[in-house]
Amino acid sequence: MYSATFIFDKKQFDAEFYALDKGIAEAAKNTTGYLGEEAWENTETGRVSTVYYWETMDGLQELMKHPKHLEAKAAQAKWLDGYHVVIAQILHAYGDGTFAHPTDSLKS
Repeated sequence: MYSATFIFDKKQFDAEFYALDKGIAEAAKNTTGYLGEEAWENTETGRVSTVYYWETMDGLQELMKHPKHLEAKAAQAKWLDGYHVVIAQILHAYGDGTFAHPTDSLKS
């Protein structure tokens, strides 16, 4: 299993940003082996973290090549005050089972 964590500091978002963001989320959901996503925002700093999960690297690579993703990457400076991306292979995941999570298939 793989994850891509997109961490960024917000500037001012506009209708173009929200439309593009929605398009990327839809594109991600239609990639091979997409398992889900989740996001957090630090309200004090405005920093946002969105994590996408895939069964294999194939879906992640599909998203990276998608026209909406490429469009957003080219225009990111309009809406973001810096970003960082972390690609990771997830080896283990565990929890108490109280809520569903994209990594549930890794629980033994």
